[in-house]
Amino acid sequence: MTALVQRLGALGGVKVDRVWLAVAVVFAVLAVLDKTQFLPSLTFTGNALLSTAPYILFAVLSIGYLKASGAETIIARAFEGRETRMIVLAALFGGLAPFCSCEVIPFIAGMLALGTPVSAVMAFWLASPLIDPPSLLITAGALGWPFAVAKALAAVGIGLMGGFAIKMAMTRGWFANPLRARAAGSGCGCGPSPFDGKPVWLFWREAPRRDVFRRESLANTAFLLKWLALAYLLESLMIAYVPAEAIAGVVGGSGIGPIILSALVGVPAYLNGYAAPPLVAGLIEQGMSVGAGMAFIVAGAVSSIPAMMAVFALVNRRVFAAYVVLGFSGAILAGSAYGLIMGS
Repeated sequence: MTALVQRLGALGGVKVDRVWLAVAVVFAVLAVLDKTQFLPSLTFTGNALLSTAPYILFAVLSIGYLKASGAETIIARAFEGRETRMIVLAALFGGLAPFCSCEVIPFIAGMLALGTPVSAVMAFWLASPLIDPPSLLITAGALGWPFAVAKALAAVGIGLMGGFAIKMAMTRGWFANPLRARAAGSGCGCGPSPFDGKPVWLFWREAPRRDVFRRESLANTAFLLKWLALAYLLESLMIAYVPAEAIAGVVGGSGIGPIILSALVGVPAYLNGYAAPPLVAGLIEQGMSVGAGMAFIVAGAVSSIPAMMAVFALVNRRVFAAYVVLGFSGAILAGSAYGLIMGS
């Protein structure tokens, strides 16, 4: 289907959004091959989007405010002072950063080029793809606030674990030269924040900042709607066509086995930080344990293509391997801890 979507997206030289096109293709296939499932999937997707609408609205307004006020500049302050302080603040700010996956690349590249310790950078890098204000709200809407808060805590915990693990390794001379000889920048077209210096919290007093707020809010609304529409559509198909006993037999039950397996599956199964929560909700409804669900969603976020490309493009293989190992082990620990707390 991926090849079909790519070909249709370029049909006639007209640029068509591939996510919306994928949604259309799925519905077209249902209309032809299984008409009885077309309406249930359409209804399921529409109702799910309506129920998530308040979270989407709050999310887009929040990130629009962060962008328009220039709050991104505060993130840089996490990389000042003593190394231990840097690690802690970097892990905390990693979960609050309004960066998209590509915007974080030049930010991290700049920090490494200025000599910021790899330990602090790793703490930020591990925490950042796991959670941010919009995805926190989307996760809460799909999986509930306990799961969303646990994921946020896992992001900070994994960031701290990675940062201090790298700090310990650095005392033995590892990671002395983390950057590649020629570190590549972002090629996706995203740029840094247009505002530098002190944030302006009352942004609406300045026309350029109002323009940024409007542009970012509209862009993120379109972004969230298309990915959530695809996610809910896939969830409806999974519920309709994948037997619950099959899910439960593979990643259900208690113990460390389902959690490790879910983390392994989560690495290649990554969709998007906003699309993953509805899919995990469907898997849990089908029999996946909540601990396995947490491991799946954490492993998938750390192994996202933009995040992995950013790491691989900027740092040497040793740092890249450390990132992968820390992210995967962090997913298993997060899943185990959450499963233990929730008794599943």
